[in-house]
Amino acid sequence: MADRPPLQHVACFIDDSEAAARALAQAAAVHELAGGRLSVVHVMADPGFFVSMAAAVGGAPPHDVETQREAARLWLAEEARTIPGAEPVLLEGQPEVAACAWAREHDCDLMVAATHRTGLERALLGSFATYVAHHSPCPVLLVPPAERGR
Repeated sequence: MADRPPLQHVACFIDDSEAAARALAQAAAVHELAGGRLSVVHVMADPGFFVSMAAAVGGAPPHDVETQREAARLWLAEEARTIPGAEPVLLEGQPEVAACAWAREHDCDLMVAATHRTGLERALLGSFATYVAHHSPCPVLLVPPAERGR
């Protein structure tokens, strides 16, 4: 293990937000310095959850899951294409749990993610970044949102 470079596999977890774009830029900079692999990962919330909820209340699913999945694949491929050598990875499930499990299974050396919720949003909805910081199998780089006026 001592012969293995310290950042052989960096994984950046993104959504479609300005904060995630900042995290991806930081992950790209780390990747450029360290070499190795860069995975650009997006986790779709488990589509089965939305289908089950719609069925429980007697309605139709809120969206076509396969169309959503294909749109996510295309968007993610485009995001990864901006960084030479980056590989897109699309996961499904509870985002923070799926991210940590995937990082463990794929020997990630660093997880990169954005922080962009307010304190109230974190209290009500939870926080991907907080969960990852506490449950990651490797070090985590959390990229804060841009300061106003910068």
